[in-house]
Amino acid sequence: MNIQYSKPFSQGFKRMKKALFQPFNLEKWFVVGFTAFLATLTDCRGNGGGSSSNRGGHPNWDELFRFPETARDWLLDHPLYFNLILAGVVLLVIIGIVFIWLSSRGKFMFLDNVVHDKAEVKKPWFEYRREGNSLFLWRLVFGLIVLAVFIWFLLYCFETAKMIHSGNMFVANKFWAITKLVLLFLAFILSVGFITMLLDHFVIPIMYKQKIPATKAWGRFLKLFGRYFGHFILYGCFFFVLGLGVMIGVIFLAALTCCIGFILLIIPFINVVVLLPVHYTFRAFSVEFLEQFGDEFRCFPDSETLNETAEPGTD
Repeated sequence: MNIQYSKPFSQGFKRMKKALFQPFNLEKWFVVGFTAFLATLTDCRGNGGGSSSNRGGHPNWDELFRFPETARDWLLDHPLYFNLILAGVVLLVIIGIVFIWLSSRGKFMFLDNVVHDKAEVKKPWFEYRREGNSLFLWRLVFGLIVLAVFIWFLLYCFETAKMIHSGNMFVANKFWAITKLVLLFLAFILSVGFITMLLDHFVIPIMYKQKIPATKAWGRFLKLFGRYFGHFILYGCFFFVLGLGVMIGVIFLAALTCCIGFILLIIPFINVVVLLPVHYTFRAFSVEFLEQFGDEFRCFPDSETLNETAEPGTD
């Protein structure tokens, strides 16, 4: 089987041009953009940081390592604040769960619009509700597992830092402990990212095509993944390079607007609508790539016709 990479991407790009620019329809753009926004609702990440320092400008490590006990005592002494913080955490959890549910349903809405070159919201929302709800439950369980592993990793980092600070370790042992933390973190990030990519790019199209729940779709995909392990690894690398190129291009274009573009792209909906050609191309690309593995994975109704008329490509 001759598995290609650039040709499916080229086909996805052609589908994007045909759907969004031939002809250009602003209403269609915003409707499809709305479904893409729902599909990527939980993909938006924020980060922040802070530091703890004493008056001399250097971290007070003893205070840092006593922070759990200090925080516990403070919360026990201030029950009102404790209840407010607890209520805030519960509210954030509920909002996060709702976002995951909306995103899970949105992924099938966006995929359906890409596959059939349509701009619909209501029809795919109801037609794929069972698949969307199944995806939601799978993602919720997976998210809880990831959260549990991440909390364990933070606790492990905290305990390792305490041992390093105590001075009871040789320099070589300290170096190995820090190296192990870095390697564990990279393995964690890469594993979660790769599983998420496989879910979005391949498992969801299988659910969509065969109308099966998430666990069954994973089972069918993993059989395929086992036979073509190397091809999917290369796909991940290829997609990473494409994503990196898009990110560099967006930063460059936003810088040309004197950072006004950065301000606009911070707003999630505007971000997705402006970058809809990118989201559309990547969505079509993953489906085109999957279709190379057999008719049971074919989603586009006009795939055979499009492949016959497309220019031949090589990888």
